[in-house]
Amino acid sequence: MPRGLRIATAYAWRFLVVAAAIAVLVWVVIQLKLLIIPLLAAILVTALVWPFFSLLLRGRVPRWVAVLLSIVLTLVIAGGLLWLAIWQISLQAASVRDRTVAALQEFRDYLIQGPLHLTGGQIDSAIDQVFDILQEQAQLLWSGALAIGSTLGHVATGILLTLFILICTLADGGGIWRWTVRLFPTRARHAVDGAGRAGWRTVVNYARTQLLVATIDAVGIGLGAFLLGVPLAAPIGVLVFLGAFVPFVGAVLTGALAVFLALVYNGPFIALWMLIIVLAVQQVEGHILQPLLMGSAVKVHPLGVVLVVAGGAMVAGIAGAVFAVPLAAFVNVVWLYLSRRGWEQPMDAGPADLIWSTVPRTRKGRS
Repeated sequence: MPRGLRIATAYAWRFLVVAAAIAVLVWVVIQLKLLIIPLLAAILVTALVWPFFSLLLRGRVPRWVAVLLSIVLTLVIAGGLLWLAIWQISLQAASVRDRTVAALQEFRDYLIQGPLHLTGGQIDSAIDQVFDILQEQAQLLWSGALAIGSTLGHVATGILLTLFILICTLADGGGIWRWTVRLFPTRARHAVDGAGRAGWRTVVNYARTQLLVATIDAVGIGLGAFLLGVPLAAPIGVLVFLGAFVPFVGAVLTGALAVFLALVYNGPFIALWMLIIVLAVQQVEGHILQPLLMGSAVKVHPLGVVLVVAGGAMVAGIAGAVFAVPLAAFVNVVWLYLSRRGWEQPMDAGPADLIWSTVPRTRKGRS
């Protein structure tokens, strides 16, 4: 047998084994989605509130007080954003609906009476095709939106479980991590401890950076919509803020919504200015904020970010798109740490290590 063929087959069967292991892992995650999604959500929220929480700890605030203040602040901000969006929608929904219907009717009349001379049947057929395509694409994303559960009880359980895990990670992150490390063999605990710390610092940096980027996007696009007189400026800002946590895809979709509202409500001239504002904000994000901030925080190439977001959306819909980047960043940093034997280097604790403040740093040969 040729040497090249032996090497190729050796790589091939090893690749098949790794692929099978990954497939089994994905299957287990899908089966335990009611637990995995709340766990990932709680970890991401923990990373989001970490700058405020660590600031309280460094100020010698008792840990239980810091936990309470962090959770209350998170609920107040989330509830305030939702209340603002719902309040604005309730005030302007009827007007926007009427203007949208009128604008669509004018556009339909233009297609029939204009230079294209389309018939009503052709327009209706094209609209039906567009809606069919959108429904087919939306089914995948909607399945991800229902990943926590397909019933109201599952959703409520997921929310409560997320809140419980959040409280546990903030209140006793050290104990949880110490128990996790002890699951590994004694000789491997030092490497696991260092890799976990490195990965956690990356997730915290990602969350902090993404929060800053989302805030800038929301303020820029929302303020632009308000100054141009586009309706639902506050809900647009909220959607932009939330959509920014899905890199690339979220910004495009929410920006397109702002331009669409400006087009049907304010006309093509205002829509053009709205498009300019959206593109300007996204250019600042893509060429300044993302390379300078997100590149160092995530340590994943932008092409890799796009691919993992697309893959996460294909596997788990919206939930997969949201968690894909921080999960990929964590895996990337852990892999690099282990491959470079980072635990043999001097340890440098950072603010993110405060989550393990109740756990003594492990040394070689010790747990």
